[in-house]
Amino acid sequence: MKLNLFKTTVLSMGALFLGATLPLPVIAAVDAETAYVFNTFSFLIHGVLVMFMAAGFAMLESGLVRSKNTATICLKNIALYSIAGIMFYLVGYNLMYVDVPEGGYAGIFALFYNPSADEIALINADEAGADAIKKVVDTGYSVPSDWFFQMVFVATAASIVSGTVAERIKVWPFMIFVVVLAAIIYPIQASWVWGGGWLAEMGFSDFAGSTLVHSTGGWAALTGAIILGARKGKYDANGQVNALPGANIPLATLGTFILWFGWFGFNGGSQLALGSALDATAISIVYVNTNLAAAAGVVASIILAQIIYKKIDVSLALNGAIGGLVAITAGPDVQNHLIAIIVGGIGGGLVFFAVPLIDKMKIDDVVGAISAHLVAGIWGTLAVGIFGSGSIVTQAIGIVAIGLFVSITSAIVWYILKVTVGIRVDEEGESLGLDKVECGMEAYPEFGSGSQRL
Repeated sequence: MKLNLFKTTVLSMGALFLGATLPLPVIAAVDAETAYVFNTFSFLIHGVLVMFMAAGFAMLESGLVRSKNTATICLKNIALYSIAGIMFYLVGYNLMYVDVPEGGYAGIFALFYNPSADEIALINADEAGADAIKKVVDTGYSVPSDWFFQMVFVATAASIVSGTVAERIKVWPFMIFVVVLAAIIYPIQASWVWGGGWLAEMGFSDFAGSTLVHSTGGWAALTGAIILGARKGKYDANGQVNALPGANIPLATLGTFILWFGWFGFNGGSQLALGSALDATAISIVYVNTNLAAAAGVVASIILAQIIYKKIDVSLALNGAIGGLVAITAGPDVQNHLIAIIVGGIGGGLVFFAVPLIDKMKIDDVVGAISAHLVAGIWGTLAVGIFGSGSIVTQAIGIVAIGLFVSITSAIVWYILKVTVGIRVDEEGESLGLDKVECGMEAYPEFGSGSQRL
């Protein structure tokens, strides 16, 4: 077998140099069980990569907040990931995927997802008959692997909100909002496309979630920031914007690289299959486009900074990378790498201009998440209609519909929390830092007031 493969390779290479053509060997399709294994593996390993993005968000946000709020940011990120996972298990998955009517608006509101009896029988091979095994294998993948892959996307949307409202929001009201976002808001709008709902029927396309994940998180963050208000000292009476720089740029840079790394799972896994040569090739194209778009976002940002400010802003470069990644997420399967560079570069450029514009509107976004996820997400979704085979009108309809739904529902939840339990710490607590008032500890005790203790 190895000798025959070697001979085939040598003959093919020789023919290539001589300008001749040889009939290519036929690629045999794998059997159903092998495809099932590879598809399931793809969901799981790509889901693990996306899960690692939770660490990226935690590090990015930890680096861009002031040191007195670092422990709280770390708490919020590990808590929101946990809450999002549980709520997507209890309610969200069924609402997003199960029995969504063709052209409909949501799945079923039912508690609990559990592996089917056939899947359990498959695990206990001695109890599984041939019919049970075939029934499971014919689904193409393990449903729990799909649940895991979809769940980590929900946590990503919640992480976007965390960074925007940092440094002045109470922890528990934020967690309550995550409960509603993960269980209700995110699954309903995602069912409109990925669940086969009404937007999918119209032809709306969002390969990995520029709108369904990133803009959704961005709309929720925007409404939260407006209702919550700006941090003390961010804007003065004359409308002057005061910089409140983060404590740790190296940490923020590390977080960005982790997000970049995890994004290969985010976009690559959204091929939703690895059971054929076609799928493997498609995933490789997605990986390359994802990387190129992020790089273009960085380059666009640093060039613009040099031209306009005569200096390069590191935080804008970091958000430029994220802007490029978000922008390409709606269409990373584009089969022209140059287009990926264009989409990512424009995404990074839009983030560069959106950050100061949002500040001028007195909307306090601590980490620039609204610019990087909402603005770049809108652009990336429209780019599918511009460079892809879809309709830009349909893409715009989807953006507006999801934007209205998420903004209205998020605003209702934020307002209810504001008038009941309250969502903002008092001025004294904000001055002291959320680490002390919310967590009762400091992230860096040797450098804070803790260092004064004997």
